[in-house]
Amino acid sequence: MLRARWALPFAVGAGLGAALAPRDRRDARDPRGEAAEGLLARLPVLPAVAAAAAGPPAPPGSGRTELSKYGLPGLAQLRSRESYVLCYDPRSRSALWVIEQLNRDTLSGASDRAACDFQEDDSVHEYHRATNADYRGSGFDRGHLAAAANHKWSQKAMRDTFYLSNIAPQNPHLNQNAWNNLEKYCRSLAKHNRNVYVCTGPLFLPRMEGDGKMYVKYQVIGKNNVAVPTHFFKVLILEKESGEIELRSYVMPNSPVDEKIPLERFLVPIESIERASGLLFVPNILRRTSNLKAITAGSKS
Repeated sequence: MLRARWALPFAVGAGLGAALAPRDRRDARDPRGEAAEGLLARLPVLPAVAAAAAGPPAPPGSGRTELSKYGLPGLAQLRSRESYVLCYDPRSRSALWVIEQLNRDTLSGASDRAACDFQEDDSVHEYHRATNADYRGSGFDRGHLAAAANHKWSQKAMRDTFYLSNIAPQNPHLNQNAWNNLEKYCRSLAKHNRNVYVCTGPLFLPRMEGDGKMYVKYQVIGKNNVAVPTHFFKVLILEKESGEIELRSYVMPNSPVDEKIPLERFLVPIESIERASGLLFVPNILRRTSNLKAITAGSKS
């Protein structure tokens, strides 16, 4: 599975994205302070950073406003679309995380992938967004974070998955084989559960070099320096018909992976993803339910 030289902590723990906190969905706002549209308005738990995206936080002190007189240079960048909610990372030119809701209804429909084209996300500043030219000749696939095949219910929902903000450079063998198998598995779970919430994102993990020191190193591609993740994670939150919540968390390296290796081999404790990504999952889920079961490698589902 993961090579030993990659540093991913596997301490048993508990851990959706930096993440998910219970809020009245009527309070969900987009970064412009308007009523949120798309999936954000439908999620039972919403990204906590949505509150920050609604406007600049009050600076410390007794009513001082000088610090934000000329605005703040950056805030969490949320995008709420028909098929997913995304938190964008302008430094990597991709997403920190993407969350989507899968169920029997989202998987059926007449949407045609051939009618979709990869496109720049015009909602991202031109300094900070990827272009198709960045990927051309790079040797990497334009790998979906929210998968197109998850959203056959709506042509627009499927088309939204082709924004390059929902894409990361992915090893072609991984994208077309083992990662594709994991996406198919997510869809199979959605057929047998009330809902499956899928949170996907990149990881940039430290690795020990020959001098015995740990370094975070990754390639960038294109004139916009799109970051190539060292690994990808996928966290599944299953709402069972019984009311139980089940948690499954996976990590795969961004390199060729034998598709014959069982997906169970890529299960990791959720805490390892929380520590490596800077996101939180379990504490936010537990605010909504105490009936949580975490599935790890070797456990019986």
